[in-house]
Amino acid sequence: MPNLVMEYSDPVAERVNIRDLLEDLHQALLESGLFEPESVKSRSYPCHNWFVGEDGDRKTFIHLNLSLLSGRTPEKKRELSRSLLSVLESHASTINSLTVDIRDMDVDSFLKVSF
Repeated sequence: MPNLVMEYSDPVAERVNIRDLLEDLHQALLESGLFEPESVKSRSYPCHNWFVGEDGDRKTFIHLNLSLLSGRTPEKKRELSRSLLSVLESHASTINSLTVDIRDMDVDSFLKVSF
């Protein structure tokens, strides 16, 4: 049940094919073997207003938030993080900042309904 959310500063879309990047990130999650394929969800959102350091909005960024149910080892999460960062680097080497954050969700309080 991973949820990948990619946030990026507006100018990124002028230099990076966002759809292709998101598709490759999604594929990396599928190929990890850690998840049921039908449970993998990926989406992206542009940030229209942002500030990074003293340069403010002149710096570009892509940040990935990956939320997944708890229970995977730190090694598996680190491997997954490296895999996602590798995809980012292959698509977005001209972007100032590329980051990946993997967070565990509490399996006891997560609820889901599928139709």
